[in-house]
Amino acid sequence: MRTWTLRGTTTSYVVGVPDHGQWAQLVAWGPGDGGAPVEVVGTEHFVPRADVEPLEYAVRGVRYTSPVELVVSEPDGSDELRPVFTEAIESADELQLVFVDVVRLVLHYRMVGDVVERWVSLANEGTAELTLHRHDSAAFVVPVGNTVKYLWGEWNSEFQQASVTLPRGRFTIGSTQGITGHTYSPFLATDGDVAYGVQLAWSGSWETSAEVDTTGLLRLQAGRTSSSLGLRLGPEETWESPKAVGACSAEGTDGLARVFHAYERGLSRGRTPKVLYNSWFATEFDLRAEHQLELARRAAAIGVETFVVDDGWFVGRSDDTGGLGDWEVDPAKFPDGLDGFITRLQELGLGFGLWIEPESVSPRSQLARRHPEWILRTAGREPVLIRNQLLLDLSRDDVAEFIWDTLDRLLSSYDITYLKWDANRPRLDSGDQRRDLDGQVVANLYGILDRLRAQHPEVVVEGCAGGGARVDLGMAARVDTLWPSDNTAPLDRLRIQEGFRTGFAPHLMSSWVTDAEGTHDGRERSIDFRFHVAMAGVLGIGADLSGWTDDQLKTAARHIAQYKGFRELIADSNVYGLTHGVQYVADRRSVVFLWETGDGNVRGTLPARPRRVPLAGLDPATNYRVGDETYPGSYLLQVGIAFDGTADSRCVVVEALD
Repeated sequence: MRTWTLRGTTTSYVVGVPDHGQWAQLVAWGPGDGGAPVEVVGTEHFVPRADVEPLEYAVRGVRYTSPVELVVSEPDGSDELRPVFTEAIESADELQLVFVDVVRLVLHYRMVGDVVERWVSLANEGTAELTLHRHDSAAFVVPVGNTVKYLWGEWNSEFQQASVTLPRGRFTIGSTQGITGHTYSPFLATDGDVAYGVQLAWSGSWETSAEVDTTGLLRLQAGRTSSSLGLRLGPEETWESPKAVGACSAEGTDGLARVFHAYERGLSRGRTPKVLYNSWFATEFDLRAEHQLELARRAAAIGVETFVVDDGWFVGRSDDTGGLGDWEVDPAKFPDGLDGFITRLQELGLGFGLWIEPESVSPRSQLARRHPEWILRTAGREPVLIRNQLLLDLSRDDVAEFIWDTLDRLLSSYDITYLKWDANRPRLDSGDQRRDLDGQVVANLYGILDRLRAQHPEVVVEGCAGGGARVDLGMAARVDTLWPSDNTAPLDRLRIQEGFRTGFAPHLMSSWVTDAEGTHDGRERSIDFRFHVAMAGVLGIGADLSGWTDDQLKTAARHIAQYKGFRELIADSNVYGLTHGVQYVADRRSVVFLWETGDGNVRGTLPARPRRVPLAGLDPATNYRVGDETYPGSYLLQVGIAFDGTADSRCVVVEALD
């Protein structure tokens, strides 16, 4: 067998092609230079050998009874290919394994840190049109473990953590909504001392599966899905899958999260996050310039740096039934024009941000009347209305150009430093299924976001989709922050953020302090607790500041000033989960957040021992300052810091002294 080794920071990934050249298979993956070996021994009796080997990418026609990643049919109705290995193409940062039949199949590999990027490309080298019925990005064979962790949810309850143990059998999650979705995240991970995980960089419909075969070997598949009619590939046409990424950590699932975080930081622009205020929860559609400015004065006084005007700033938008698509400033709401409003914000020392939902259209908008052909729908059927809105057909180049022109015009005409891009409905009725609608829509979406970053690099872009319905690696590479959920109640939000951090880095996690009551857990928590939850990501304020007392505003100013002192650390450090909180660790400094979620002796009315929370990621031989005290790292790692008394949260800065 010929083998190739991809070496990461602390792990290795070894792939091989047997002498017969019929497939590629995993040889080893895991910590160290050689990784954990994968081998199947014994003799098969009832199925082909390919159905029991740890294949890297299984093709129908090579493998029959076990799951496959590629199914291609020809005009005669056959769906079997038997591509044969022809060459390996190696460069400084990429390995390509080439297999040829009527299609040229290339398996792509790239190691980034401890993350293995994998994807495939296909070229139809025959004379007839082919149909791709399944076209995953990759399958990752996991050397150990059969307990699979995943993230599920719904609107207002995203990123809930769950797991399933598979002695044998298959578990599948995905989205058929044309968007990543609230229901599941394209993320699977194993639990154990050595943890493995897989994510998919795709913002359309997708599927991930975990299967434990009869030998006990776990295999994780990930890929985008196509329409019910498959994806057509004509002669000489090519197709490329999105990337699936696999990661491994010898520090368990907490370490696995750190591997993913480091990878995502490598995709980011490394901007220092600014503290923003968003006026939506304070005003909703009752948007008046003078009222907005009063909120802005209060926001500036407590240290906010950017003021974001949310939904309702454009003509025809007095409620959620109109206006989408008609992206012109409403003069009734901004009598001095948006320029005049922005100037007054700047006089307060504030930058200006704007909300927009460019992929959607209101049925009674001027745009819908001018271009009914731009609305995504099935011919002869009434379009499906969700949240009183329809979708533009972003697979069309003229629609993509309209969206780009709209954004470019707004950003060129006004001094906008922050753009909140929302998407408040799924893609459902979508007409002709013979086209690659999902692929074209996502490609155009990514194209617009890439142009934004290239032509308006000063603008910070936040990705939002009715909360956290478009959080994935594809978006993480193209926006600066992501909105995990519309639920900003403190205890609910804490649980959402804990799930978010299992796969996504803190620099992506937009988090606000609001007055919201919990959807699931409505217990009261202090303003300190709310700030500490939000400060664990990219801090924003969304409360109605006109209703806050002077004491609340002073508390807010104190927390914002503290956050500004360590926000770069939050965005660019190693994150460790603690028994009652989370810790962000840099070389010489660490920030700890602790939260009382309901099981502590907060009134001191019961006999109890003092509670201590052991820390993580510190050097045991180094002394650290914690407040006015000094402790050796070994003490902080084994005994920890105090978390007693009546306070429902703490924020502690730990600084190295040696």
